[in-house]
Amino acid sequence: MARIAGVNIPTNKRVEIALTYIYGIGRTKAREICQAVGIPSERRANELADADVIRIREVIDQNYMVEGDLRREVAMNIKRLMDMGCYRGLRHRRGLPVRGQRTHTNARTRKGRARPIAGKKK
Repeated sequence: MARIAGVNIPTNKRVEIALTYIYGIGRTKAREICQAVGIPSERRANELADADVIRIREVIDQNYMVEGDLRREVAMNIKRLMDMGCYRGLRHRRGLPVRGQRTHTNARTRKGRARPIAGKKK
């Protein structure tokens, strides 16, 4: 089992898909990494040689911010907005949708379960 950026890569999946298990790497970046290293897209993660894993690790370390560093930066960006007191920061603080979605209906993912209000019947 290969370990890249502190994440155990699943062995039975294609390398392109297995790299997406790393936070901050999606399908497009995984495809770019495979092309940079020179790994064919149909190769499985368990077929990778140790040299291939090392090359992948080097490419990711040099060119991409992943896992802990990326999580820390995202958290700091949200904290900066909240400390600043701007509209987006207030929405984060209240746990409401940040990007202009409607909240009269829907928005249950951000707001949580619907709580009944006593005496409201129409």
